[in-house]
Amino acid sequence: MAYLYAPGRMEERFRTFETITLPPLRAQSDPDYTLLIVAGESLPEPWASRLMDLVSDMPQVVVQARAPGVHRQVMQKAINSVRRFDDQPCLQFRMDDDDAVACTFIQRLREAASDLRNLSRKHREIAIDFNQGYIAQPGPDGIRAAPTQVPYTTAALGLMFQPSVRQSVMNFSHAKVARNMPTLTFTGQDMMIRGHNDFNDSRQKQGIKPVKLSPLSPEQEVHFKQVYNIDCDQVRRVFATR
Repeated sequence: MAYLYAPGRMEERFRTFETITLPPLRAQSDPDYTLLIVAGESLPEPWASRLMDLVSDMPQVVVQARAPGVHRQVMQKAINSVRRFDDQPCLQFRMDDDDAVACTFIQRLREAASDLRNLSRKHREIAIDFNQGYIAQPGPDGIRAAPTQVPYTTAALGLMFQPSVRQSVMNFSHAKVARNMPTLTFTGQDMMIRGHNDFNDSRQKQGIKPVKLSPLSPEQEVHFKQVYNIDCDQVRRVFATR
């Protein structure tokens, strides 16, 4: 907890959450979704109040405080507490608090699921993967980024569950979904951002190759605003003034 709630780490996470993760979720072309945010019961002030303030204008958001436990079990219970168990497939995706999806992601995911409706009657789970976007890191000078086109990256990877299935997107390793279910991958359109910082779990492993990030050009900054509703001037302000 001392590591997780260290002021420097928390400040960076909240600035990224505010400027990268939330803007495209607020601007979804299809606003019919539930965003479940799970935090630890031990999340201290002022962070707990700051979280609630950041999402107070988003009717899609449900914030839950959960006690420590086996990660996948805790998350499955949390997700099942907010999903509908009816006669319709359940679409789920997962994000870290420094990731983002395009403003059309919910719409595109629902359209793909509709196209797969017949196939979904034969399979408990189907993965719907949008593999193109950026690895990005915000800071006082704006955003540094690199294009990526890696299949099964978490942010824009949706799972389609049969109505009775109680497993969740958190029960599956995103890198191994193709071993467990049929998958459909869409490419050619930027749909996700994978956050990059020194606190990423993946950066703590041995043998990880560094990712070369470059400042966005003015044209790319316009692209980020159009596709993700991310304002690079806001990024500069938030990271420079707090």
